[in-house]
Amino acid sequence: MTASGVHLAVIPARGGSKRIPRKNVKPFAGKPMICYAIEAAQKAGVFARIVVSTDDAEIADVARAAGAEVPFMRPAELADDVTPTVPVVAHAIRSCATHGGLVGHVCCIYPGVPLLDADDLLRALHLLTGTTAYSFPVVPFSSSVQRALRRDSEGRTSPFHPEFASTRTQDLEPAYHDAGQFYWGTRQAWLEGLNIHQNGRTLVLPGSHVVDIDTPDDWRRAEALYLALTRSLQ
Repeated sequence: MTASGVHLAVIPARGGSKRIPRKNVKPFAGKPMICYAIEAAQKAGVFARIVVSTDDAEIADVARAAGAEVPFMRPAELADDVTPTVPVVAHAIRSCATHGGLVGHVCCIYPGVPLLDADDLLRALHLLTGTTAYSFPVVPFSSSVQRALRRDSEGRTSPFHPEFASTRTQDLEPAYHDAGQFYWGTRQAWLEGLNIHQNGRTLVLPGSHVVDIDTPDDWRRAEALYLALTRSLQ
């Protein structure tokens, strides 16, 4: 099911970010961070509804101004530091069912994704077939994980995997990590609480298309990269 305007986008954006205070509404290259996720979902053109799940009134106001819906407020028990993604999306699905219903698949889009490309949302949607519950983007590790080193308190190192110490890096199996941008899933998969990484197909993205923003330094580098990429496209 890939027809225009039949799916649900859920953007989980709680208000209690600690490492970067007010991260989801903090101005990034001139507009609130959450606006990038909303705009990518709008540009994809496949969502009947773009819903922000938040416990925060300011985030709700910014989201509505950007064109998203906030038909409910997220309860406190689903808005702490340790709440996983799947229960938050399942709650949004159930809540939306009482506020007008929904059809199609459900895409969880994280709010801190200024480099998110709408085309990647569409490419991942096409991976969501009857053989998988989820689809999501991954990024290759820049170095071979099999050659990783551990370091003790005195700075001495030893290999995590000694059996690969002499193996050429080009002969090692590539490894990937979650891009942390979005997850497509069937409605049933979200409601059943299936593990995403164990029940998904993946789309490989280049490292230049992904930023992980957890610290103020991450923020500055991400903003510089975004501005550089924007200028290169003008």
